[in-house]
Amino acid sequence: MTENALKEIKTKWDQRRELVEAELPRQLHQSGKTLDKTLTEAMEYSLMAGGKRLRPILLMAAADAAGAKGEDFIASACAIEMIHTYSLIHDDLPAMDNDDYRRGKLTNHKIYGAGMATLAGDALLTLAFEVMTREKASAEMKLAMIQEMSSAAGFQGMVGGQAVDLESEGKHIPLELLREMHLGKTGALFKAAIRSGAILARADDKTLEALTKYALAFGLAFQITDDILDVVGDEATIGKPVGSDERNNKSTYVTLTSLEEARRLAQQAVDDGLKAIEPIGEKAKFLGALLEYLICRNK
Repeated sequence: MTENALKEIKTKWDQRRELVEAELPRQLHQSGKTLDKTLTEAMEYSLMAGGKRLRPILLMAAADAAGAKGEDFIASACAIEMIHTYSLIHDDLPAMDNDDYRRGKLTNHKIYGAGMATLAGDALLTLAFEVMTREKASAEMKLAMIQEMSSAAGFQGMVGGQAVDLESEGKHIPLELLREMHLGKTGALFKAAIRSGAILARADDKTLEALTKYALAFGLAFQITDDILDVVGDEATIGKPVGSDERNNKSTYVTLTSLEEARRLAQQAVDDGLKAIEPIGEKAKFLGALLEYLICRNK
């Protein structure tokens, strides 16, 4: 990726991230009075802790690719970030990965305790679906998006993948099971973000199919790259302590193959994703740039 292309993608990424950062607190507090101030503080602590805001950006970019204006769907973009944040809070809990830091800050349970952190995650998950109903779209489109998101976040997707991950700790699992686990744990929410953006933009069947293939490739490339960065990256890049997978004795694409093979698999996933969106043309340019930027991180 050239220096100019990198600058262009970072500029657009920053613009969209700023939109999300400004809208998240408005959506969080729009429901009015809370029953418990500490709970709201715990929700806001993790929700506003920074991060790439990649999933909302993907939702908006997919809407762009389908011929709409991504910024019009900012409520839904915020909703998927709430789901993602809930998953991080729970993932960091002592009963799960037991991490002390996330995005350079103490994890939620280190500040508010495991009980309140659990409730903060629960509250963000349920709030996300309320926020989706606020979207400026037809009831039909909102229903389709809510079905997409709920399936991705539940036992068939992210939570199911987390369960497999939990039961796989300390075990040498087959590569195919690792792939299936991450299609749920990580890939399902990426797929939901991209498909939801396309659905809200009323994408035709061919565009939706192309974006779905792209989403699957993106999720795979992201997870393999994440596994690589856990070995060769730094905390500032990945937003959590390096070596977390090794400490938790987890199977990864690096441990089950090799660093070199993991890089090859990541590049193959990127190539597959770029090929999938070729028919969409210029409107999918940003999606293609996001995928290429992703692979640059593990070089």
